[in-house]
Amino acid sequence: MSNVHADTPELRETVALACRVLAHRGLVEGVLGHVSARVAEDELVVRCRRDEEPGLAASSAEDVWRLDLDGNPVDLPAGAAPPKELPIHAELMRARPEVGCVIHAHPRNALLVGLAGLEPRPVFGAYNIPALMIARRGVPVFGRSVLVTRADLAEELIEAMGEEPVCVMVGHGITVTGPDVEAATVLAVNLESLLRVTVELAMIGAEPPLVPAEDLAELPDLGSEFNDRFAWQALVAELPTSGRVGGA
Repeated sequence: MSNVHADTPELRETVALACRVLAHRGLVEGVLGHVSARVAEDELVVRCRRDEEPGLAASSAEDVWRLDLDGNPVDLPAGAAPPKELPIHAELMRARPEVGCVIHAHPRNALLVGLAGLEPRPVFGAYNIPALMIARRGVPVFGRSVLVTRADLAEELIEAMGEEPVCVMVGHGITVTGPDVEAATVLAVNLESLLRVTVELAMIGAEPPLVPAEDLAELPDLGSEFNDRFAWQALVAELPTSGRVGGA
């Protein structure tokens, strides 16, 4: 079943808010990166770019516009353009009906992990349980350092991702999916936390053991209320006051 969301001003503000959260957290810089949400079986809204582009840190609902999965505009105004890597969003939504949001970002730690060939490992527990679970499942790697501007390249990315909701793109960044904008944004932040620890351990030459089974058994599943909704609210609350508009 598809995770289709009503195309409302509040949804577009949430997409913009996610862009601001990613910028505040350092997962995107300048104009590089984009967030989308599915609003029909074959349509999405996505953070676009305009002639007077303020950057993702200053995203607003006026930067979020609707297109179909073939890239045809539904309400895109003059002077605005979809991201060149729209096929990442479109082909993931086409291939995975359960995907309600796609995020593409360029966090530095993903760049370092990919270039150094580092493997994120489940070596910490209660510090960040969702990030631990990402490591336990494994982080897929897309090995081509290209702009994913065509459907065939997006299909290669999807093949590399397999069934996972996250992927490190070598020499490029990350792609993350989720049922909605809030959950996907939290997942992207947790992935970045895992990648940061991976890089920092490599920098100090440490290779700690995996979390033992008896400790894993003591780590509860706190559920989407805690892991997603509360985490999203906290991320939004970190923004400057001007960022606390809707979606919180």
